Amino acid sequence: MNKRHIQFTSALQTRSTNNENEGIIEGYFAVYNSETELWPGAFEEIAPGAFENSLRTKDIFCLDNHDSRVVLASTGSKTLELKSDEKGLWGRVVLDLEDPFAKSAFRKVQTGKVRGCSFGFYPVREETINKEDGSIKWRILEAELLEVSITAFPAYPQTDISARQKDAERIKKEKLEQRKKQILERMKKNA
Repeated sequence: MNKRHIQFTSALQTRSTNNENEGIIEGYFAVYNSETELWPGAFEEIAPGAFENSLRTKDIFCLDNHDSRVVLASTGSKTLELKSDEKGLWGRVVLDLEDPFAKSAFRKVQTGKVRGCSFGFYPVREETINKEDGSIKWRILEAELLEVSITAFPAYPQTDISARQKDAERIKKEKLEQRKKQILERMKKNA
């Protein structure tokens, strides 16, 4: 299974602490029950509670734009706090402002240059919903959360779209085969 990302614009906020070498970014890194359009007619959303297991068992990182070379914080170091509530996945990132990457990320959010959030995950359990209008939606029921990111472009990356397009093509093919089978059965009954 390919690692996937869902990105969106968020109301991230910054604030200072008593320690002049620390800055805080906080807000929602994921919103539950919110459809993300992958391409026309294809959607994905995260169900409430999808991250519960990861929050209990994994060291999750906060990255700058999904770049694993730019680790801003982690749950293991207690510089990243993540909580799941009825709205989504809320997080507080405590940044070391002596780190030039962390200082840059803080300033970009503080000045409003960056307003996007994202998270990287592997789907563990999901359901496929075929809508009456012909569109399709994948609802992630459980996900292995790897990282949250502050990102400049809250848009779906091509690699993630291509992974989902393969799923959609498979489903279309299955529907076509099912339709063919139904037609053949009707033809046999009428013969």
